[in-house]
Amino acid sequence: MQQAITGVSPPEQSEVGIATVWPSIAVTALGRWLGRRFENNTVIGPLHLSIGRVWVLMSIPLALKLYFFNLLPFRCRRYRLTNRRVIIQKGLAGIDERWCLLGDFDEIQIVVQPGQAWYRCGDMVFTKGKVESLRLAAVPHPESFRSTCLKAQRSYTSVTKFAAK
Repeated sequence: MQQAITGVSPPEQSEVGIATVWPSIAVTALGRWLGRRFENNTVIGPLHLSIGRVWVLMSIPLALKLYFFNLLPFRCRRYRLTNRRVIIQKGLAGIDERWCLLGDFDEIQIVVQPGQAWYRCGDMVFTKGKVESLRLAAVPHPESFRSTCLKAQRSYTSVTKFAAK
């Protein structure tokens, strides 16, 4: 199949990946608990170290274990945006677990839970009216991924309107 722009095709012809995002370690309760500790900016001692920075240094082994735990085959998740839908994929092979079509939401809210701010991540909530269509937990830099999702949605609706004519 020839494409006018490489990697771009109408949603009716094929599904093409746009972006893939891996959740932060703040996806777990332990990760959010650590994030709340890291946010403590109270300065201690003559070196002007904050309590949060001391927590970061002390918890490096635990944070690494948590990071690799989230990569285990039974625990592994990723979020994939295509020209048709937003997908939560599980496992190393990336099996589709849940998804939301680009036409099935009209708003994307970003909810930052306690402990996620330090990681610069948040939950993305896709809604249609007042009904939640999909929730992506602990998305790193959610504002930029939200913007990409909205651009993909606008492209999708434009192409489907044009194809309907």
